[in-house]
Amino acid sequence: MIELDLRSRIPIYEQIIEKIKDLIIKEVLKEDEQLPSVRALSTELTINPNTIQKAYRELERQGYIYTIPGKGNFVAPVKKIINEEKVKEIKEEIKKKVMEGLYLGMKRQEFIDILDEAVKLKEGLK
Repeated sequence: MIELDLRSRIPIYEQIIEKIKDLIIKEVLKEDEQLPSVRALSTELTINPNTIQKAYRELERQGYIYTIPGKGNFVAPVKKIINEEKVKEIKEEIKKKVMEGLYLGMKRQEFIDILDEAVKLKEGLK
């Protein structure tokens, strides 16, 4: 389910966050689906349970998951994930990357093609 790059400069808990977010966005993990327990995932990935707990806490803070005490962690409903602040943040990131791409010589059509490809990927997963 989750593969980590132990040689990466990206901290392990951040890799876990990104992988789980990716699985949620691609709808591999469905709304209200239970995530593996901290203990189970730490055993599967052979890493410290505190690292998993840190990743889960951050995912909950960002609105991607929620916790039911004594039951575990679950994928949050989509409406909780999408909020104006996060959308604004994503738009700013995209704008920065587009500016960088233009500086490096990318053409407008290349960005349009990338957008079309992303939409097709998203629609193809439904």
